[in-house]
This record gives sequence, C-alpha cells and structure tokens, in this order.
Amino acid sequence: MILLRLFFEFFKVGLFAVGGGLATIPFLYDLGARTGWFNAMDVANMLAVSESTPGPIGVNMATYVGFSCAGIPGGLAATLGLVTPSIIVILLVAAALHAFRQSRYVDAAFYTLRPASTGLIAAAGWSVFLLVLLNLPDFRAGGDLLTLFRWKNILLFAVIWVLTNRVKKLKKVHPVAFIAFAAVAGIVFRLGGA
Repeated sequence: MILLRLFFEFFKVGLFAVGGGLATIPFLYDLGARTGWFNAMDVANMLAVSESTPGPIGVNMATYVGFSCAGIPGGLAATLGLVTPSIIVILLVAAALHAFRQSRYVDAAFYTLRPASTGLIAAAGWSVFLLVLLNLPDFRAGGDLLTLFRWKNILLFAVIWVLTNRVKKLKKVHPVAFIAFAAVAGIVFRLGGA
C-alpha cells in the first residue's frame, strides 16, 4: 500500500511542479505536512543532498523520500510517480505538436507558466533561507534577538559568497568544490543540527 501511495503522491507533485526540480519544493513541504513522512528540516537536508549528487533535483528528492519510507522499492515507486506525468505530457505534446505549433493560445500558456514557475522557485528559496539562516522557533520561544540567527550558517554563507563572487581566482573554480567545502564544514562544525 505504501508503494502505491508513494507513486500517487509523487505523481501529483510531478503533474503540477512546472519549472523543474526546485519548483517541487513547495509541493514537498505540503506532502511532508500531510503524510508525516518528513518535516521541513528534512526538506532542506534533501535539497542539500539532491544538489550535491548527480541527476535532476526533483528526481533525487523523490528517490530520497521513497527510499527513506520503503527502501529501494519505495525509491523506485516515488521516482516513477514523479516522472510519469512528464512522460505522458511529452508524448501528448509530441503527438499534437504540428497542430498547435503556431497557436497563440499555446504560446500564451507557456508565456504565463514562466512567472508561475519563477514564483514557485522563489518561494522554495525563501523557505530554505528561513530554515537554514534563521532560527524562528527559538526566537519565538525566548524573544532574544541573538537566537534568531544561525550564526555559523550565516558565516559559512558569507564566506562562500565572498569566495565565489569577490575573489577573482576562485570564480573559475567548479561549484562542486564549494559544495564539498560546505559539506566538510557542516560535518566539522555540525551546522545542520546545531
């Protein structure tokens, strides 16, 4: 039963997450809240793992959730659920491409999908920002402004931003090197749980 539910839930995510893997993040927050399979911090961790592993982010996240819920069969079910709507849509579009290639309605639909997917990605980025750089639960509990910020995370963010944007020699370094640096820093300083 869990395999069918994983397939169905990720089918819905794949059906409505227009704009790529980052656009799936708001849907994942909702999925975690509804099913209890993972929480908001788990989404941030999944995003970090998915960004640093090869492959599309959305597929990596679906595989991660499916595997953590039901092992390898769960990973396969969630991944297949996520990609099935895209396969169906691609087949339908390919079949009807010649008939609608110059349609102004199709052009208008794609034109309006761009800002919608940009908004979904921006909302996902804002959610990750709140989770990673701010400590809202502790701030709400105590009201102390010093507890609002996750200082180690902010420091790591600032260092990587300066290195990638202000140091000329490092602008040419592959992003994987910075991801590896951040992973090592996270392990050494226990940034994720501290």
